[in-house]
Amino acid sequence: MRQAAENLEPVIYAACLAAYNRGLLHGAWIAVEDDADAVRAAIAAMLAASPVVGAEEWAIHDHEGFGGVEIGEYAAIDRVVEVAALLRRRGRLGALVLDHLDGDLDAASTALDEQYHGLFDSLAEVFQSLTEDSLTIPPALQAYIDWDAMARDAELNGEVFTLAAAEGQGAPGAVHVFWNR
Repeated sequence: MRQAAENLEPVIYAACLAAYNRGLLHGAWIAVEDDADAVRAAIAAMLAASPVVGAEEWAIHDHEGFGGVEIGEYAAIDRVVEVAALLRRRGRLGALVLDHLDGDLDAASTALDEQYHGLFDSLAEVFQSLTEDSLTIPPALQAYIDWDAMARDAELNGEVFTLAAAEGQGAPGAVHVFWNR
């Protein structure tokens, strides 16, 4: 089951450091689209309009629409644009995966595109369904199978990883399931 992406509209607040160091607030909220040069141009325009003549230095003092992914004060614009593109495509799930994989954009894209199995009420549900779909379990044995233990072992062995679903997605305790390949 594929999870629909929630729309995220990433923006950064770029602040003029020359103005900031003089006790003045000057900056601009800039939409982070797919063009890093457009973001740089917007920052250059903000600096050109600074109350401090010749202002050159800037920093990211705030950000929104990144689904909880932290953007550093001096993050490279190319990286910010890449993160924003992933989040626009994959929404909050993309942000969760990116955080889980320590900011590795390539690994997050691979996990989302190739390893995502879906949203389920529990990991045990996944293993029960896979097992029952692939073989016939005699009724006398069904009560003896510990689906929770099977799921826990698969996760401990690194076969899968799960991420808790956001409140309101699925049943309480629902998880997004990814196969490790």
